[in-house]
Amino acid sequence: QGQLVESGGGLVQPGGSLRLSCAASGFDFSMYIMTWFRQAPGKDRELVAEINFNGGGGNTYYVDSVKGRFTISRDNAKNMLYLQMNSLKPEDTAVYYCNCRSRNIWGQGTQVTVSS
Repeated sequence: QGQLVESGGGLVQPGGSLRLSCAASGFDFSMYIMTWFRQAPGKDRELVAEINFNGGGGNTYYVDSVKGRFTISRDNAKNMLYLQMNSLKPEDTAVYYCNCRSRNIWGQGTQVTVSS
């Protein structure tokens, strides 16, 4: 049926960096567009970044608020999806979810807190 498991969240100071990982299993990961969502307390879930199956240049999307700071990538041989987050801001605080939209597969989420 497919499973996604996120890791790498935590507490970081403003301006710091975190790298989120998502381990995929139970489906043909390499054939699907993959997406990172996030949800802050009291707010709607927001699409943050998306990557095509090949992960090549020009095949990624970022919400405006994270452009230039976040980088989505994947390693199809390892069934892994990543989100490198640099120059983190307090407004980036949220639970981050790995997602396969085509298969409607969601991870459990990993908490990212940006605070002094």
